[in-house]
Amino acid sequence: DSFDILGDGVKELLVGRDDGMIEIYNFESADEPVLRHDYALSESIASIQGGCVGKDGYDEILAATYSGWLTGLTTEPVHREGGSGEELKLSQEMQSKISSLRNELEQLQIKVLQERDKYQQSSQSSTAVSSVPAFSVNDKFTLNKEDASYSLILEVQTAIDNVLVQSDVPLDLLDVDKNSAVVSFSSCDSE
Repeated sequence: DSFDILGDGVKELLVGRDDGMIEIYNFESADEPVLRHDYALSESIASIQGGCVGKDGYDEILAATYSGWLTGLTTEPVHREGGSGEELKLSQEMQSKISSLRNELEQLQIKVLQERDKYQQSSQSSTAVSSVPAFSVNDKFTLNKEDASYSLILEVQTAIDNVLVQSDVPLDLLDVDKNSAVVSFSSCDSE
């Protein structure tokens, strides 16, 4: 998307990437855009949009992720500083906002407990039917021309415990910054 998130009168380029990076590029010179800010999410960005959503006067970037989460980055200051000896007080609006969020969180926690109890009861009954949940896999296998390697990206809406890669040709696995996996090699029987 293009949106004036910095408030300088010139639209910035908002980029959401497959690796979860949100980047804000500014066009200070006519030659190349300059990266001004970036923010990392834990899953790929499906959509990104700039605008004023939450509070008048404070622009925001909204990003939808692969699993459906909606994340917002705002220009509203989070911290307020007071002079020496001054005590910071929350406005009535902020107090009511915090109170309503706490109430909503408590209601959601109660609902989760109720649904968990329902599931436990139904799974222990004699008429219970077990099924594997269906989920979609977002996968990409792309060639990186700079180092002649391939990137395999797997994204699922649930935790991935193991990935098995089997090949009839020798493979070298390269470590990347975002990798938290423990790699283990085992030789194959040629037959």
